Amino acid sequence: MSHDVSHLISRLINGPAPLRQIRFAAVSGSAPALACQVDFPRLEIVLEGALTDAGITGDTSLMTQHDVLYVPAGGWNCQQWQAPATTLSVLFAKQQLSFSVTQWDGMALQNLVKQHVARRGPRVGAFLLQTLHEMQMQPREQQTARLIVTSLLSHCSDLLGSQIQTASRSQALFEAVRDYIDEHYAMPLTRESVAQAFYISPNYLSHLFQKTGAIGFNEYLNHTRLEHAKTLLKGYDLKVKEVAHSCGFADSNYFCRLFRKNTERSPSEYRQQYHSHLTEKPLGEK
Repeated sequence: MSHDVSHLISRLINGPAPLRQIRFAAVSGSAPALACQVDFPRLEIVLEGALTDAGITGDTSLMTQHDVLYVPAGGWNCQQWQAPATTLSVLFAKQQLSFSVTQWDGMALQNLVKQHVARRGPRVGAFLLQTLHEMQMQPREQQTARLIVTSLLSHCSDLLGSQIQTASRSQALFEAVRDYIDEHYAMPLTRESVAQAFYISPNYLSHLFQKTGAIGFNEYLNHTRLEHAKTLLKGYDLKVKEVAHSCGFADSNYFCRLFRKNTERSPSEYRQQYHSHLTEKPLGEK
């Protein structure tokens, strides 16, 4: 079974086996020592196998494949693993949704997946959760409860899909900006000028590099320029000042300081060491 959260939710919504019983967790009474109790509503869904849950209200605490337990905010549940089973937990916090896939293989309990996604316009999910909360008073209306849970899962799927698309767009934009710098490094580039070329704000450009590239904008720009400077120093008999200007450094003194900081050598020493290395004779050669 795939443990990708988007795939798991899609199968619950559109797969051949529909959701079964929608159960409701306890909201009163003292919770057992090992119970799970948080301030946000949750869905606990059995993906495979079966388990019992001491927090279920009703005649039986047994949950089997595609049974769903709704745990209201402040409510509690207490899963008891007796045979191999896999569950999906969805926690609806104020700012984000949290997904967790847990598996009991008969010997050990392990978390297979943990994932978070930010909530956009949380009122949609909030209204559905409120409706499901009111269904606790009518637990026998299972068809309505299943429709509400399916709608909540569809809402989760939409948010997960948006997260993937956003990440994909960010990666594509980052690569385009990087290609632009690689091509125009010799120009007097600044964070503001590059941001303007892509119709984004300078702050977003910095955020894009830190989040997607794990490197700062200025750090990447200087790295690109220094790599080209090394090529010029090794292959051409240019003055250091000419190398600096050819690589986009208006101030040759700043170029020399930055070069030494990154290589522990001055540009002249770097060139001399490179050419000395080329003219060294191999051991044993006369």
